[in-house]
Amino acid sequence: MKPGPSSERAVILAASERDAVRTAHLIKEAGYYANICGDLAELERQVASGAGLAIIADEAIRTADLAGLTSWLNEQPSWSDFPIVLMSEKGGPERNPEAARLGRALGNVTFIERPFPPATLVSLVAASVRGRRRQYQTRQILEDLTESEDLLQTALNAGHLGALEVHLPDFALEASPTCKAFFGRRPGDPFTYRDLQDAVHPDDRVRRNDIVEQTLRSGGDYRIEYRNIWPDGTQHWVDVRARAVRRADGSIRSLVGVCSDITARKTAEIEREALLAQLAAERTALAELTATLEQRVEQRTADLMKEVAARERAQEQLRHAQKMEAIGQLTGGVAHDFNNLLMAVMGNLDLLRKRMPEDPRLRRLVDGALQGAERGASLTQRLLAFARQQDLRAVPVDLGALLRDMSELLERSLGPRIVLRLDIPEGLPAACVDTNQLELAVLNLAINARDAMPDGGVIEIRLAASQKGDPALPPGNYLKLSVIDSGTGMSPDVLKRAIEPFFSSKPVGKGTGLGLSMVHGLAVQLGGELQLSSAVGEGTTAALLLPVATAAPEAASPVPALRKVKRSAVILLVDDDPLIAMSTMEMLEDLGHRVIGTSSGQHALDVLGSDQEIDLMMTDHVMPGMTGIELAAAARKVRPHLLVLLATGYAELPEGIQVDLPRLAKPYHQDQLRERLEQLLAQGAGQPIAATGADSLATLSNLSPSH
Repeated sequence: MKPGPSSERAVILAASERDAVRTAHLIKEAGYYANICGDLAELERQVASGAGLAIIADEAIRTADLAGLTSWLNEQPSWSDFPIVLMSEKGGPERNPEAARLGRALGNVTFIERPFPPATLVSLVAASVRGRRRQYQTRQILEDLTESEDLLQTALNAGHLGALEVHLPDFALEASPTCKAFFGRRPGDPFTYRDLQDAVHPDDRVRRNDIVEQTLRSGGDYRIEYRNIWPDGTQHWVDVRARAVRRADGSIRSLVGVCSDITARKTAEIEREALLAQLAAERTALAELTATLEQRVEQRTADLMKEVAARERAQEQLRHAQKMEAIGQLTGGVAHDFNNLLMAVMGNLDLLRKRMPEDPRLRRLVDGALQGAERGASLTQRLLAFARQQDLRAVPVDLGALLRDMSELLERSLGPRIVLRLDIPEGLPAACVDTNQLELAVLNLAINARDAMPDGGVIEIRLAASQKGDPALPPGNYLKLSVIDSGTGMSPDVLKRAIEPFFSSKPVGKGTGLGLSMVHGLAVQLGGELQLSSAVGEGTTAALLLPVATAAPEAASPVPALRKVKRSAVILLVDDDPLIAMSTMEMLEDLGHRVIGTSSGQHALDVLGSDQEIDLMMTDHVMPGMTGIELAAAARKVRPHLLVLLATGYAELPEGIQVDLPRLAKPYHQDQLRERLEQLLAQGAGQPIAATGADSLATLSNLSPSH
């Protein structure tokens, strides 16, 4: 459901009717919707029925019972973070304890001190409505993903198809319950690739092995019908079809496909052949009977052809639905819990790899599992890029130098049939970007341009100064980075949907549909935009509008030498997830540290208040009751020199707040954990926190959401 006026309106609860009418007038005059609430109960009803934001005067709720409102806010679905603008005469939480209390109770609160310019209020309303719209878009995406997953399962059920995937090079088999049933196994039974090979009828094994080897050599489609022997001794026929999925280097990563039980069809074919032989032998003496039998055979043949056509239609639906299957698998990656799951998997696998016996096959299996977990983390980062929640390190960067340094990499990636041209004027100012993410975006756009020119061609990368191209962008100076090709181009319908997540005009298996979505999300998160222009047969221009930096690029400075690391330390670990806490504790103890585990911020503060020696505190950020940022601020009051390491799954920290805490992104390997700890412990625990950092940390502890 698309958001409308009622879902984007501002609901107002002021101290007086005059203030409420004036505030509503300002909002409506700016082009937004506004409703005035007579009391807190009416505001709660309007918020629950759908709204874009709430504007509340602190004196209107100073003595009110906020239980109903806070209960609704705490029970919001995962996609929702309802914004509230709190008008106060005494300023924000840094000067007003009452404002701080209301901020903690209401969550996503922005403070505005009266009297205020009308433009300030209108700006806050506009920002809140835009944020609410993005939340509604997230809700729609989640609903579409759920529907797509249901459609995929319906297609599989309608076609009576089982799914399977064979991972190379170790031939690890994944089979759905339906696929197992076609080989006489129950859903919970183990079923390996060796089990599958042993089940093949002895007379069909050589033929099947030849087709497998041919597929692996050529990369062509795998298609075969063969008999298999069930554990109960009965014989059945299966039709197996698969397609090769390749790695970035072109090697085959796995064979993905479907299988179906064709025992009934094969039995019918054998019966038909026997019947035709009988008809041929008796044709002379039984002409009339033969005619009748031929009619029956034709009818049976027609029925069989209909069955084959129906099965092929179902398989075609499956091929078109394979992208939807990927969407279903990625749904959980949007949430913070998915990163936690990957953290537990990767941490335990790291420890298992160190302690398992020197068995090459076991090591391949563990390495394969780690690679799978890392691919999951990569997909999560792609979704976070589209959602504009990735952790960026935006600094002033000379884009001209960056593009020239990338030219060799781009030429290798594009291949010999593509000519790369750079148009980069001298004297352009620096842009404020994340270097690594921008390099990935440029490489992504260049590869898209290459794919649009199957017969080769020219890709031109231009860099120029530009003014803002969209009224929604803040006024100021921008740099325009354009990637231009002369390829097949896009139709208006395709161009309109090009940046939608998971939409792709490429053939099945040739793209995830996340590339342009990632670039778009990166541009918006950096304060710019992605502009696309294209026409069929005339090529495509993808232009990144990036804000000009206010400072010059920093020169690379040598890394200062660290003192000798204290190898064994006492570490206070804070994480509310038992699975993550157990995995992290095992990794820390395996590194030689002594670990004190706690499951909440309050528990950690109790330990810090004792005389227990502690060298460093490592804490999760998103925890109930008290976030990692809030815990760090409270811990510094107890132990000002305490080293703190913040572990978080994604960048959910408030915008505009500079946090002085070292951070470690989840999921991480044990080597990354060791390296980060060595850096911190080498600095020593005797250095007090800087004054500006303490101020920003205290401010953030009041603004960070606790849900």
